[in-house]
Amino acid sequence: MLSKKLLTTLVLASSLGCSIAQAEIKIGVVTSATGPIALVGIPQKNTVALLPDSAGGERIRYIPLDDGSDPTATVKAFKKLIDDEHVDAIIGPSGSGNAMGVIQFAAESGTPMLAPVGTAAVVLPMTEQKKWVFKTTQNDDLIAAALVDHMKKTGVKTIGMIGTADPFGENWSKVMKGLTDAAGIKIVANEHFQRQDTSITGQCLKVLMTNPDAVLIAAPGSSSVMPQTTLKDQGYKGQIYQTHGAALDPFLRLGGKAVEGTILAASLMLVLDEVPDSPSKTIAQKYVSDYERMYGNSPATFGGNVYDAGLLLEHAIPTALKSGKPGTAEFRAALRDTLEKTTEMAATQGVYNITPADHSGFDERGRELIIVKDGDWKLVK
Repeated sequence: MLSKKLLTTLVLASSLGCSIAQAEIKIGVVTSATGPIALVGIPQKNTVALLPDSAGGERIRYIPLDDGSDPTATVKAFKKLIDDEHVDAIIGPSGSGNAMGVIQFAAESGTPMLAPVGTAAVVLPMTEQKKWVFKTTQNDDLIAAALVDHMKKTGVKTIGMIGTADPFGENWSKVMKGLTDAAGIKIVANEHFQRQDTSITGQCLKVLMTNPDAVLIAAPGSSSVMPQTTLKDQGYKGQIYQTHGAALDPFLRLGGKAVEGTILAASLMLVLDEVPDSPSKTIAQKYVSDYERMYGNSPATFGGNVYDAGLLLEHAIPTALKSGKPGTAEFRAALRDTLEKTTEMAATQGVYNITPADHSGFDERGRELIIVKDGDWKLVK
């Protein structure tokens, strides 16, 4: 039989061990490191190793899962992280459609979700469920406004659109309709395709039949390439615009000469050597340098979206700890409330000013107008 002294010691040790376990902050990370969205998901998965490992004096443990670009797998991953791992927050998933399908689970469990996805539909319009979601990419209207402004300045009167048949492409259609109407630019064609499609010749021909002055392609990752190469193969000579969904180096490699002259708006990470010094530039340079040192290549801006999510959490955790311990509903709620009060926080994608109405929080400091020139990204002069 255990002595009273030994029993007391074991109980105390067990209590201390439990306290230590509770103090550990657990962050789930869901990325699409395989499957059709892998060009987006791989740099996001790789970035996990570069995220802050502590905040507010507490250790942070990341639990990365790969959903294979499958929305059903995304749901399973979220439920595992929430129900089995009892995480304090989740970064991810990689895809816009995948993200839309898990908002309810983040909200029902009261778990802050930091979504590194393109579509603004994950945070707009704001609802009771979406108040648990924060978005670490620029909202579509901020990016679109820069493109429409360039169209107007260069005399574009008509445009055709080709976008993915998902929340990303659908929200871009909505945003562009409002902005082009106000600018006196007419959308003469608006075609959609599935990311897994192997040919979109029909959609491109329909756009070409309207003879638009310019074409905007609204598609993320590798899916942004095929519409442009198809249009070029069919002889289109007008200006082609892309969204921030195409802001990755594989777009240049996969598109080759067909993407030369493309104009898009995206974060300063693509053109670090050309932008003036700023806090965001310094942070982005460190991230890029650390990523290159670890992996031997440069990260896509999508990786920066996950890096920024880590910085936002690092910034919010010390304040949230005053309201509750990690692993509790009180801590998660305080984390959400603190994230919503983020003010003038510089990160790789720009400067965050998050409010109850704006869970992305970027202004013009979060975008640059960029052109593909000689197979590389350059600022539009």
